[in-house]
Amino acid sequence: MSFKRVLITGANGQLGYELQRSYPLGTELIATDHDSLDITDPAQIKTALAHYQPDLVINAAAYTAVDKAENDQANAQRLNGDAAGFLAQSIAACNPAIKLIHISTDFVFDGRQSLPYTPDAATAPLGVYGATKLSGEQQVQQHLPKALIIRTSWLYSTHGHNFVKSMLRFMQEREQLGVVYDQVGTPTWGRTLAQTIWTLAAKDASGLLHCSDNGVASWYDFARAIQEEGYRLGLLTRRIPIHPIRSSAYPTPAQRPAFSVMDKSLTEDYLGYRLPYWRDSLQTMLAELNQPTNNS
Repeated sequence: MSFKRVLITGANGQLGYELQRSYPLGTELIATDHDSLDITDPAQIKTALAHYQPDLVINAAAYTAVDKAENDQANAQRLNGDAAGFLAQSIAACNPAIKLIHISTDFVFDGRQSLPYTPDAATAPLGVYGATKLSGEQQVQQHLPKALIIRTSWLYSTHGHNFVKSMLRFMQEREQLGVVYDQVGTPTWGRTLAQTIWTLAAKDASGLLHCSDNGVASWYDFARAIQEEGYRLGLLTRRIPIHPIRSSAYPTPAQRPAFSVMDKSLTEDYLGYRLPYWRDSLQTMLAELNQPTNNS
């Protein structure tokens, strides 16, 4: 199915940026951020739905400061949990025919599993961020059972702040780096996620699905790949030693899952194709970052 008018929340974030760069031809895109649409305010949501009359709403807004959330639970819950519920509840009240796609996270899992998590796997978030994102999932499902919830992981893009761009900066500024090797997941290029969202929307997918690039990596593996590809492309002028360290040597306020690889087989069945390997996506993103016209 096709959508004539799509409203995006969180348009200034990494995913919002990629969604705006890849939307289908013939679609009218309404890109909103907090200043133009505060989704923690149900009245603003209802006004926006009545004014724009979208066929599809993609909720890409989120409180993503994982460590900060540990001491800011109320605000994290307001944006990650309650705002998702407000969106779903408002759509159900105004026009249940509007499709809602809500983005969630691998942090809803506790990381104690050794096999990739399927969408129906038991959830047990370790921290505030994961708990508030799980609350958002549950509220969306409560009000809009036909909504689509997509969990993703380790998101990066040429736009905004992320691990890839931070590593490139550290590799230029520092003489060596220590990166944790005992947290394993899968990096996801924002473009992969955006294109998957548009395809799943066209296929009217619903329920819970997972989307990341394919393959498995630790943060250490990811950092090593960033250096190798960055140096090859000329984004880095030198190579520095990168040491694998345990999470215990780099304590953070929020506990992170040790293993959060997600099973994407159901998503790929919907798509009709395989999602790309994470290193291939990283190469393409870094090549884009290397273009002189890129100023994100």
